[in-house]
Amino acid sequence: MSELSKIYAPDAWFKQGGGPRYQQLQRHISELIQSGEISADERLLPEREMAEIAGVSRVTIRKAVAQLVADGLVEQRQGAGSYVRKESKKLKQSLSTLISFTENMSARGKTSSSEILAAGLFTPNPDEMVTLGLSGTDKVARVRRLRSAGETPMALESSSLPQDILPFPERVKVSLYKVLRERGQAPVRAIQRVTAVNVSGEDAELLRLPEGSAVLRIERTGYLASRRPIEFTSGLYRSDIYDFISELGAD
Repeated sequence: MSELSKIYAPDAWFKQGGGPRYQQLQRHISELIQSGEISADERLLPEREMAEIAGVSRVTIRKAVAQLVADGLVEQRQGAGSYVRKESKKLKQSLSTLISFTENMSARGKTSSSEILAAGLFTPNPDEMVTLGLSGTDKVARVRRLRSAGETPMALESSSLPQDILPFPERVKVSLYKVLRERGQAPVRAIQRVTAVNVSGEDAELLRLPEGSAVLRIERTGYLASRRPIEFTSGLYRSDIYDFISELGAD
């Protein structure tokens, strides 16, 4: 078996119950870029050839590549194909695909870290009860983290999940989604809201920004395939570092 057949073969990237095939393939290619197996400015395999090796349709390949383009990892050159994009000054993250902070940094060859600011089980507040469908007698797992790349603080994230989805929140050290995937409880779709806000107080200090600096607030509700809401995350992201992008198509 050739090297390309090995890295794109289904047993290298497909996991039953791991989500749509195009998303799993997209994550796999991101990891290949991060590991250097596919280097900057290298051309991806042609659509037909990749589809044959991966054992999927060309539509699946197109969707996976479109997500890589939306994530800022790949660029499509007219008449030449799809190429791994050289690193840009700002970090681009797609609003149309579920990818964790850790995966996003890893795909760009950066070392991510998380400082756990708080973690535990609590009585849900009214917003958590409404968003996650909990009652006052339930418990909610909360994890608040400062996310960094190298020595640079990038984001503050506060996540709330039902206790049965995350019974031991203190076990989240770096990637929440990695813990959820290991439990077979990772969200497969989400709704996000993006707003611009001014950061202040402790949040500004943690992000090493002047008081009143503009940042991006993203609120995300994640759902299982059963449509049950199981994650509510509110994050503050440095707008001087991040670009959040989305891909639009004709209705």
